[in-house]
Amino acid sequence: MLLWNVLLAMIWGALQGEFSLINLLTGFVLGYAVLWISQSIIGRSTYFTKVRQAFGFLLFFLWELVKANLVMAHDVVTPTHHMRPGVLAIPLDARTDTEITMLANLITLTPGTLSLDVSTDRRTLYVHAMYLGDLEVFRRELKQGMERRLLEVMR
Repeated sequence: MLLWNVLLAMIWGALQGEFSLINLLTGFVLGYAVLWISQSIIGRSTYFTKVRQAFGFLLFFLWELVKANLVMAHDVVTPTHHMRPGVLAIPLDARTDTEITMLANLITLTPGTLSLDVSTDRRTLYVHAMYLGDLEVFRRELKQGMERRLLEVMR
């Protein structure tokens, strides 16, 4: 379905005579709508659920990125530092190399956190955080937020 959606977006760009990002995104949305409407003809697919999950994950990650940047900016412009750095072991539900790599990279992309290492049995991710309050709350936010949503999209 993704290939059909991309093909419909490319056809839209060709018909419009312009392959700009906005035009291709418009074509992708229109193609998604056409494919969704035609499910009774082409059959049901998990594609539509995955696209919604991916979009939801993108919004979630952008919100986390904004929050982390605001915390960092506040700490930089105020005279007192609010940092409480520490290293935390996060038990992983992610099992494949791709899932673990994606999670580690997304954690590292978020300001104030850095993925350090994965245990040899690939069941624990070690994360350095600049603003550690309650360890269990931080661990739960990573597990129930970032990891759970990422695995929903990838599985």
